[in-house]
Amino acid sequence: MRVAFPAARRRRVASPEVCTLFRYGIEHEVALVRTDGRFADFTDVAFEELQGVVDALPEDAADYPGLRIGDQGIKRKRWYVEGYERFDDDGGLVRCDPKGLEIRTRIHDSVEEAVAALRADQDLLDGALAAGDLRTCVVAFNPVRSDYAIEPPLNAWEEAHRQGSPEERTAHLHMLTYGPDLNLSAADLADPVDVARKLTHYSPWLVPLSFSSPFRDGVPWGGLSARTTLRTGARPAALVFLATEEGHVPSDPSLTQVARLPAEIGRIEFKAFDACPDPDLYGELLSLLTGLALDDTLPGRATVPDAAAHRYVAQDGLAEDGVHRRTGDLIDASARALAGRPADLARIDALRGRWERRWCPAVDLLARYESGEAVAGLRRVDAGRS
Repeated sequence: MRVAFPAARRRRVASPEVCTLFRYGIEHEVALVRTDGRFADFTDVAFEELQGVVDALPEDAADYPGLRIGDQGIKRKRWYVEGYERFDDDGGLVRCDPKGLEIRTRIHDSVEEAVAALRADQDLLDGALAAGDLRTCVVAFNPVRSDYAIEPPLNAWEEAHRQGSPEERTAHLHMLTYGPDLNLSAADLADPVDVARKLTHYSPWLVPLSFSSPFRDGVPWGGLSARTTLRTGARPAALVFLATEEGHVPSDPSLTQVARLPAEIGRIEFKAFDACPDPDLYGELLSLLTGLALDDTLPGRATVPDAAAHRYVAQDGLAEDGVHRRTGDLIDASARALAGRPADLARIDALRGRWERRWCPAVDLLARYESGEAVAGLRRVDAGRS
């Protein structure tokens, strides 16, 4: 598959005195394993077990109003149980089938602060889990099963509720996937919707830097991102939160959504990366997104993700020469737009090193699996046999 970039426009050089101030947040979905090595998903763990872990973690009033609690009150902390909620005929919560846990940072004034906050909260979560039978792991797709069955079928209230948006309609798909929402916003960003459309267009060549889902149904499936293969096209690559319906772009999946609290207004969420094992990689990706938000040379725009292009890159990622070249072009464009931002440029240099090695987290996961090590609930049983 050959996908050509449109010709670039000449970049307008901004005045050195002008420096857009971004704010950042990270939402990181965490998969779990049992201490005996089993993958702990909705078939193996109850909501109450995970909520007990969350209950043991601190609650900080200063997290609000920046973080959303949600209608059911489940999201009361920086950590919460991520899952699929079921309701009775009157809309009362009946249960939540858990897929894992989510850690979300407050909104911070720098990438460094957001990354440090995620790392600290990951340490707190690992400490809270240490006394029990669960441990965290990072993998972007359920490695042991490819289906989440909605049982019993949705009732009339649930059917109506799940038609409220394209994302509600496809919410069951996220029960198999683990990934981040990388958030950035800037008060003086002229057109966040245009940035979201740019990121949506170039998403196929951004996501290979994060691939971490080489397993499916208990074995390596032959590619690097089962998550990308399943979700893209049905779920957004980028989403921007607006103050009102004015400027809303009708699409399926969504590109725009009305903010649910004031802190969300103007926020751009990039949702297509796989879960990453090192918070530093999230920092590098946030700097990459920052540069692309500032760039005025890349002409591509899309309202919905190109599902076929995503499925193509999900197979071999940066190992494919064309994908590698296009990803490198985006790193270059981001670096040019980040001139005068030394911390961002240092992170771009680190990301470029990963790109030069054609590395993504799936490379390490597969190497560990091939060596016979237990990885996300899997172990190669014939490792070491002649």
